[in-house]
Parts: sequence; structure tokens; C-alpha cells
Amino acid sequence: MSFSFDTKNELCRQPVQKLCCARAEAYGILLYCHTFSSSEVRIITENLNLASRIPQLFQRAFSIGFDRQPDPPQEDAGGEGAVLLGKQIFQITEQEKLDHIINLLGYDPRQNLALHINFAMLEEPCCRASFLRGCFFAGGSITDPLKRYHLELTSSHLQASRELGALLRECGFPPKSVSRNGSYVTYFKQSGQIADFLTLIGAPSAAVAMMSTKLEKGLRNHVNRRLNCDSANLDKAVEAAQSQLEAIRKLQAAGVFAQLPDKLCRTADLRLEFPELTLSELAEEFDPPVTKSCLNHRLRKLVELAKGL
Repeated sequence: MSFSFDTKNELCRQPVQKLCCARAEAYGILLYCHTFSSSEVRIITENLNLASRIPQLFQRAFSIGFDRQPDPPQEDAGGEGAVLLGKQIFQITEQEKLDHIINLLGYDPRQNLALHINFAMLEEPCCRASFLRGCFFAGGSITDPLKRYHLELTSSHLQASRELGALLRECGFPPKSVSRNGSYVTYFKQSGQIADFLTLIGAPSAAVAMMSTKLEKGLRNHVNRRLNCDSANLDKAVEAAQSQLEAIRKLQAAGVFAQLPDKLCRTADLRLEFPELTLSELAEEFDPPVTKSCLNHRLRKLVELAKGL
């Protein structure tokens, strides 16, 4: 199982109780699901727990059932319990049900459905958390923290994606955004922001697991650096980093730092902020990350400019 899959399983343990929160969570799922229009709702998942949660959630939120939903999971031959095979599809096509949902979400069933976030439904903190949980259920994914820190929410609706970014900033989570293959992605790359977001939407165990992994990685890297501190390669790296820092400070003192290209300024700022990092580690601090050779070229350029003074 992936870290993203396990996180959604943890979120599924959140009870479906208050009507306002159930409706907010269902709203998030609809805005980030496969299809939500005036003629069809189609939600697709491969997660067993989420497939069990969705019918209960929509019954609580809108008092309706799906026109099409998957059969109950069957016991596997090995006797290890129920398994979920393939994509599970939930669909609503009955016009009366669709009009009912659209009306409850604050849209006009008689007009073309232009999807945006109805902030009137998200005035309470609990409803905001439920809404974000729904967005993550339908369009969210998170990378295994052993590899890197990345959480994203993907929607096909531009306006909804923009307004989600505004909502997240209001909640204290300033995200980044990008357009990818016709979809609109809102994402985080800072481990602290991801952990806080997971805690907010109801996955504190996933947040703790991620931060624990970060601490273990940091400790391991620190130990490795200490063990290798006597090696010639590390000596060279330390010497190179020192010369880079001296060159950057020389450029600053000469008053030409502000005239440098943005890429060189960003490189200098990160080297000053992380003087102890190796080239590979420093390259990962860029957003998006740069290659080791690209970073090395930029640092050499800074050293050459300082020598030219």
C-alpha cells in the first residue's frame, strides 16, 4: 500500500455525523471527482474504505442514493478478507437528484453549471476541514516521505482550483499551483505545511509518520556526514562551499549583488541559508529542484564574478 492510500484509509475513520460537515465533504468530492455537471455525477475510486464511505456520506449530505454503484466486495480465495478489484464507479444521472444536489450547493439548476466554491457553505472551521478532506479524497495524493515531500490536489475546474488556493491561504497554508495536462494542480512541497494540512483534515497519524521520517532522514544524513568528515571528498566540498560563501559576501559588499540574474541571486541566497549542505542536497532545496551540474555551474559563475572584482 502507498503512503497516499494509507492516509485516505485513516481519513475514512472520521465519522460522518454533522449534516453541514457531511455536505461540505461531499461538496469537496464533487468538485474534485471525475465528473460533476448538470447531467452527471461520476466518482471513481480504488480504495475499499472510501468506496464504503461515499454512499453513507451522500445519503447523509443530500438524502439520495446513487443510480449506479459497485457491488459489495467479495471474499478473496486466500481467506484474507474482502478485496477491491479495479476501479469502483459511483454515478448519478437522474435529473431530479442532480437538480437537488446542485440546488443544495447554492447553484441554479436552470443555468449552466459553472463550478466554483460557494464559500457560504464553509463559514465554520469544521466545515472547511471537511471540505478539504473531500477534495483530498477525490483529487489528492501524497508522495512517500522517504522519497520527497509533495502533496497535491488536482481538479479539472480552473475557477474551483483558484478559489481552493485562496481558501488554503486563508487557513494558513499558502500553496503553489501549476497547470498539468489540462488539469489544475494545487500543491505543497514543505513538510511542515503538509503535516499541518493532514492534521487539519483528520489524518494526524500520517502527519506524525511523515515528520518522524523527516527526523530519521535528518539524523541519518547527519551521522553520514560526521562519519565521512575525514574523507578527501568532504574536505573538498567544505573548501568549495567556503570559497562560494566568500565570493557571495564579496559580491554583496561590492554592491553588485542586486544586479545579478534572478537564478544567481536565488542560488546565492540558498547557499548562504544552507552553508553546510552538499551540492546534491542544496539542489533539492530549489523549487523546482535543479540538477547538481546546473547548481555547480551557477556557483562557479558567482565565484568567477567575485574574482573579476
